[in-house]
Amino acid sequence: MFKIAITGPESSGKTTLAIALAAHYQTAYVPEFSRLYLENHGAAYQEADLLEIAKGQSSWELVYARDAKRLLICDTDLLVVKIWSEVRFQECHPWIERQLHLHPYDLFLLCKPDLPWEPDPLRENPHDRDQLFQRYVNALEDMHAPYVEIGGLSFEQRMALAVSNIDQFLGFAG
Repeated sequence: MFKIAITGPESSGKTTLAIALAAHYQTAYVPEFSRLYLENHGAAYQEADLLEIAKGQSSWELVYARDAKRLLICDTDLLVVKIWSEVRFQECHPWIERQLHLHPYDLFLLCKPDLPWEPDPLRENPHDRDQLFQRYVNALEDMHAPYVEIGGLSFEQRMALAVSNIDQFLGFAG
């Protein structure tokens, strides 16, 4: 099974893309665990909460993988938690770093922050999305991870680019 991570800064279209890709490929997608966690525990969080969020995201990937057909689409990933932790707390828990290397994703779709910002009580970074995007690029390159940048102001552009790259990655034409 191929594991595809939809990653990138806040309000860059990750969830919309993940849901649409799962429907297109008729497979499972892993929702964003942090949203449920913060809704249940409150928007104020500590560094230890990010470790719990990372563990929750990892366990959800295992659970949702049971229903996946060839592909597992992950709406967010541990790289998001890693960068979130580094930006907010200037460090990342070693467990998160290890998991990124022990359980790698086969392909990252890195969503560009070229969509308008959509306010949400759980979002924190409306003004530094371009700098965060560059952190993702740097991290993916440091990891030697396969990734494709997904951009475009229309959903159709983003979806077509994502499907084209996934199909190419999987070795068939869409």
